[in-house]
Amino acid sequence: MDWRAEVLDQLDFYWSMWRPGLVGLTNEEYFWEPVADCWSVRPVDDGGAMDFRFPEPVPPPFTTIAWRLSHIAGHVFAMRASNHFGDGSYRMDNHDYPGNAAAALDYLDEQKYLWRNGIASLDADGWARPVGPAEGPFADRSYLALALHLNRELFHHGAEVSLLRDLYRASGGRGFA
Repeated sequence: MDWRAEVLDQLDFYWSMWRPGLVGLTNEEYFWEPVADCWSVRPVDDGGAMDFRFPEPVPPPFTTIAWRLSHIAGHVFAMRASNHFGDGSYRMDNHDYPGNAAAALDYLDEQKYLWRNGIASLDADGWARPVGPAEGPFADRSYLALALHLNRELFHHGAEVSLLRDLYRASGGRGFA
């Protein structure tokens, strides 16, 4: 089995179906809070600060498109590309998130590209190798397991972003609070 080809095909297929649906994303949609007390990205200076807390509250707050795209680009792709194929400098608590929709889409594209190129560089032995301490309690899991997990994260949160865009259009940008 060529795991590299299978994982990359899965990622590329989803991306080719999902990413075009983000064309035309406006700042209003990006920051739209359909209910009260959403987690989002808050504009600061030339970028943004992302709402988050560890441990996550129960139940977790509803999140905006801004939060979800920043999560996909930052926590899913950028952190892993940095930790596994870069200099390891990415930190969730010391990171400037995109402060507008256009910057978010550019950041998303860039970080997906870096992650995809990183996993594409793995040979058969690399896919089976443990990911190591960068993945905390999952250090003994393989790069195959990590790549499949990140694909699931993209599919999950990507679908949420698409649904929020549908709700925004259907509601005329009004909230439901």
